[in-house]
Amino acid sequence: MPNSPQPLRLLDQVRDAIRRRHYSRRTEETYVQWIRRFIFFSGRRHPKAMGAAEVTAFLNHLATERDVAAATQNQALSAMLFLYKEVLSMPLAWLDGLERAKRPARLPTVLTAAEMERLLAQMHGPRWMMASLLYGAGLRLRECLKLRVKDVDFGYRQILVRDGKGGKDRYVPMAMAMVKELRDWWRVHRNPRFLFPSPGRGWADRTLSLSQAMGGSTAPLSVSAVQLAYRLARAASGVNSASTTHSLRHSYATHLLEEGVSLRQISQYLGHKSLDTTVIYTHLTAISEARTQAALAALYQPLNG
Repeated sequence: MPNSPQPLRLLDQVRDAIRRRHYSRRTEETYVQWIRRFIFFSGRRHPKAMGAAEVTAFLNHLATERDVAAATQNQALSAMLFLYKEVLSMPLAWLDGLERAKRPARLPTVLTAAEMERLLAQMHGPRWMMASLLYGAGLRLRECLKLRVKDVDFGYRQILVRDGKGGKDRYVPMAMAMVKELRDWWRVHRNPRFLFPSPGRGWADRTLSLSQAMGGSTAPLSVSAVQLAYRLARAASGVNSASTTHSLRHSYATHLLEEGVSLRQISQYLGHKSLDTTVIYTHLTAISEARTQAALAALYQPLNG
């Protein structure tokens, strides 16, 4: 009699369930990490032997003792809900008594056009081109890193962002100047797959040109490499020290709004699920107060006449 297949271990079941739903690899890693931490926190008991009470205790521990950010606690909560509903088929009842981590009311950091100019002047090569795209197309850093040659349509002046946040694809328009810059970049640094490949091992060989070293790479640049380049450029340019690579995306949205592009269009370009997420940029525009005053004056004028 043939041996029956061994049942999958719990974390392998989690991975299998995530992949069947086509979630991103990053989501898979995050969920598995949180489920592992939950198991260790609960004395290595199997989650099937536990329930809402233990999940609530774990999430409260994160909020009160570990003092995690609200977004971090929400990550852990999503992982728990997925585990019990999709893997164990034991949907959790409403988590009564859950203490929510406080979400600070902070506005995104936005750079002015002058600051953007100073920042980009301190960047070179692939880091400069990537920063230009983060700002000029409003891409998230990981979206930019994953860009492939086939994702850029020079004729229609647009970029296809594949598998963005939430697993959605979207098209983002490019300015004519960016099309030219990107085409010139591609002509020099050809790679069969990625627009921004990692230099790879060949980069250590000083006899190779940059294009040769990058041309042989089958992986994109790393997140840490781009973030380090940003921090160095930020320090050298003297721009807002609170800014990050994600601030370039915030700056893109704010500056488009200042130029009169509608919130709905900006929301589509950014890949936001809800227009409510995009509304925050109305608080950041340099001209919103002036427009409000002008509108109020127009409203008040008939009453004063």
